[in-house]
Amino acid sequence: MKVIFVCTGNICRSPTAEAVFRHMVEEIGLSDQVEIASAGTHGYHIDEPPDPRTEGAAAKRGYSMIGQKARQFELEDFDHFDLILAMDRGHRTFLNRAVPQGREDKVKMFMSLAAGSQEQDVPDPYYGGPDGFEVVMDMIEAGSRGLLAVLAARNRT
Repeated sequence: MKVIFVCTGNICRSPTAEAVFRHMVEEIGLSDQVEIASAGTHGYHIDEPPDPRTEGAAAKRGYSMIGQKARQFELEDFDHFDLILAMDRGHRTFLNRAVPQGREDKVKMFMSLAAGSQEQDVPDPYYGGPDGFEVVMDMIEAGSRGLLAVLAARNRT
């Protein structure tokens, strides 16, 4: 399975999802079966590392973002990845406008995977305070657990 997480600039939400999900996949020993990446809808921060506040929130919970660099989502990603997870409705709209015919089923809302969640969007913490990064971490952990359950179910069949 090949999964890519998509947010706006690829320095807060999507790299967090990449790091959290990668950690969870490694913990259950499926790293060799899952390719994980993240990208931004816009190229504002290409080749930059994640926002330091994002890295700090992740590190407090034991997640590493070492080596991550922002990149922009490319049309080829629709062919390469099996699952394209939008962090909010704006990202989904962006992706749905660009998706080639026949690939529409690959684009999903990330929070649709979080069991029991009523939220659709992972909020952008960039312009807020440190609490926003903690809220995002909670949401991404929940969504990642849901995605892990999907992955585990696929591996059982």
